[in-house]
Amino acid sequence: MAIPVNGFSKLTKQEKIAWLAKNHFINQEEGIDILQQYVNSDAKLQSLHDEFIENTISNFYLPLGIAPNFLINDKYHTIPMVIEESSVVAAAGKAAKYWQQRGGFKAEILGTEKIGQVHFMFYGNTENLNRFFAEVKPTLLQATESITANMRKRGGGITNIELRDKSNELANYFQLHCTFETLDAMGANFINSCLETIAKTFKSEAQTCDMLSAEEKDIEIVMSILSNYVPNCVVKAEVSCPVDALNEDKNLSPQEFADKFVRAVAIANAEPHRAVTHNKGIMNGIDAVVLATGNDFRAIEAGAHAYAAKSGSYKSLTHAKVEDGIFKFWIEIPLALGTVGGLTSLHPLVKLSLEILNRPSAKELMQIIAVAGLAQNFAAVRSLITDGIQKGHMKMHLMNILNQLGATAEEKAYFIDYYKNKTITHSDVINQFNALKAKNV
Repeated sequence: MAIPVNGFSKLTKQEKIAWLAKNHFINQEEGIDILQQYVNSDAKLQSLHDEFIENTISNFYLPLGIAPNFLINDKYHTIPMVIEESSVVAAAGKAAKYWQQRGGFKAEILGTEKIGQVHFMFYGNTENLNRFFAEVKPTLLQATESITANMRKRGGGITNIELRDKSNELANYFQLHCTFETLDAMGANFINSCLETIAKTFKSEAQTCDMLSAEEKDIEIVMSILSNYVPNCVVKAEVSCPVDALNEDKNLSPQEFADKFVRAVAIANAEPHRAVTHNKGIMNGIDAVVLATGNDFRAIEAGAHAYAAKSGSYKSLTHAKVEDGIFKFWIEIPLALGTVGGLTSLHPLVKLSLEILNRPSAKELMQIIAVAGLAQNFAAVRSLITDGIQKGHMKMHLMNILNQLGATAEEKAYFIDYYKNKTITHSDVINQFNALKAKNV
């Protein structure tokens, strides 16, 4: 049972591990040994990892895989993916090869606008607030000039500030809705610094404004923070080919395959329970590349799912149709990404991943990651409407089961061959493994 501790953050790493082992590990020596196994032998590199977060006790490794053969806008890309789930990387690579033979993927940026908001309470006449805002807006922009100078030199910065009346949703609630262009930076720190300066200036200017009453001058700033919902920072990726070119399945004609695929996507648009799993598959591909490139997958997830529900009902992020004999499959998704700053310049594997991608700009990375999500979804839907999702997934999962059972290399080779044309289930693998062990005793 966990016990409280005071001053934990002030302990050394070894003291933290000792406390953890004493109070939480069943086998203290084994637990400490496991933590030590994942500590990097390079002290300088380990020190870098230790400083990413607080109270570091070890490293938690995830596999870094590669999906080659992605033809995007007529250029080939090898895509790095960080994920623990079996079959994701294989599925992405399979989809890349499939569309490589049918013209590849096309991608385009629909917008790069990012958003931040100053949330505040105002008690008084809204017309007075509107007049005050119109007068103070230039001052708000001027107050941030020292923060935005470098960004403006590169063509970015604050693009607009709007006063929004949200008092119908919450009494006395208003916001300064600010939009930004942050170029190759994700821009979270930049946006938040601007917002806090805007909020401070807005409040101080109100206190000396003659057009506001004493009560109206007392603006209450609640918080100033960027938004991870960026519906105008959107990328589109698509594939298309003549229906007749969809000739890869023995059991379905190209037209049957196309019709069944379009219906499967339509079901995800009509049924939220299916849409959540459908979109989770998309995010398998997206999150894996977001992680590999040192971006914030939690922010991307939150924004993507909000976008999926923008109509008021949760729907598929992808779309499919057949028109004039052409099969089309596409995704539109908000992706606020960066290729400079943060972990992109600190984490050695992040830097290497960006190098694998030929050091893309933020816009190029948006396109690559959207394609990864589309490819993942195509592979999943394709499996669902043909062989079923478990056939390919369980083949990949077989190695996890065998590793859990402590199988030798020879035993792994035996079972890979054994299940080549058989249905794989967890219980059956265990039974067959135990039978083989008994036979060889």
